[in-house]
Amino acid sequence: MKWLRKKRVLLLLFIGFTAILFLGTNWMSWFYPIHYKDEIRKHSLTYQMDPFLVASIIRVETNFKTGRESKKGALGLMQLMPDTAKWALEKAKLPDVSLERLKEEPSSNIELGTWYLSTLSRQFDGNRTAVIAAYNAGPGKVQSWLDEGKWDGTEAAVKDIPFGETRHYVQRVIYYYDQYTELYSEF
Repeated sequence: MKWLRKKRVLLLLFIGFTAILFLGTNWMSWFYPIHYKDEIRKHSLTYQMDPFLVASIIRVETNFKTGRESKKGALGLMQLMPDTAKWALEKAKLPDVSLERLKEEPSSNIELGTWYLSTLSRQFDGNRTAVIAAYNAGPGKVQSWLDEGKWDGTEAAVKDIPFGETRHYVQRVIYYYDQYTELYSEF
């Protein structure tokens, strides 16, 4: 009987601890962490972008792992294509950012990627879904889909994006964006 009483006490302690852990903390943030918050916050403020969108794109692109280079040659946390990065560096005139630094330096990569997102946001009149699609497929392709009526640019019509990779990409970024904005009250 004594061992049964000990098991009950241990079970109650375990249930109590578990309840405190899950109800008293934002435990889901363990599954959806945001790394490089200071850099994302700084550059998002500078370029007037939603930091949760920047974090969501980084999560989908590299899961916050630096030094990544894709099979197609995309560089760093935000997976910037070299031609896009060269163009952005020329237009943005960022003195502390170079193509060589983009792969390894999170802050440089986040700064240029956020600048590029800001440019896309202006081009697509703040349409977040079109911006995400353009970040993946390129602004020319997305604009042609919109002009030709293949896609209306809305989140509700993501399933109509003609290119499967971009459709899946947009869905994943929106998923993480929704998770982040639900979990974190502020950035």
